[in-house]
Amino acid sequence: MKDVKKEKTKIMVVDDDDEIREVIAILLSNENYDVIEAKSGEDALKLLTASIDLIILDVMMPGMSGYQTSREIRKLSNMPILFLTARTQSSDLLMGYSSGGDDYLAKPFSYSELIARVKGLLRRYMVYQGKMVPERKAEYIEWGDLRLDICRNMAWKLGKELNLTQTEYRILRLFLSHPGQIFSAQNIYESVWEEPFYSTDSNSVMVFIRRLRNKIEDDPRQPTHLVTVWGKGYRFE
Repeated sequence: MKDVKKEKTKIMVVDDDDEIREVIAILLSNENYDVIEAKSGEDALKLLTASIDLIILDVMMPGMSGYQTSREIRKLSNMPILFLTARTQSSDLLMGYSSGGDDYLAKPFSYSELIARVKGLLRRYMVYQGKMVPERKAEYIEWGDLRLDICRNMAWKLGKELNLTQTEYRILRLFLSHPGQIFSAQNIYESVWEEPFYSTDSNSVMVFIRRLRNKIEDDPRQPTHLVTVWGKGYRFE
């Protein structure tokens, strides 16, 4: 019997700085990832295919910025996006999350932190895509007009499939698994991101809650499912 060659995980690195791009490509290649390089947002969109598992995206680039590129990618794919940025003010991070990013890494960064972030995003994405679990029959969670298939990591509203990113899906699953329970921003962050919570992470949670509401609520400005419990957190009704 012939051995079946396992396809490598594919990562696209988008940065206009040749040196940074080359260093990241070497690091990822040493971890046995297949690396695609792009010098700009425009090049990234031309090279984008369904076989890419993760994108590392610089924020400050000439032409299309990382934020603009992320918005265009989100029209085509839910693959995780890791922003590289020298701008770490809360407003900058919120802009990144709002444009579709899943995580960010501040420049200058350590090599070990880069690899840790990449592996964490990929692991969660593989679970979200159902690539790390054996094929099973559908198992559903239903609440009102929402339905979640927890084996295939899919969600529907009134029978129409929701186009969720992995982070949005994990937040929705958390709430649907515990309807009526109040979750603080810290509860949500540590359950979904699986990382230690810091006070600034509340803003990240807030942005993803807003993104999720835009997809599951009839009127996101007056949510009836994912409601805010002032001073405590959020609850699913």
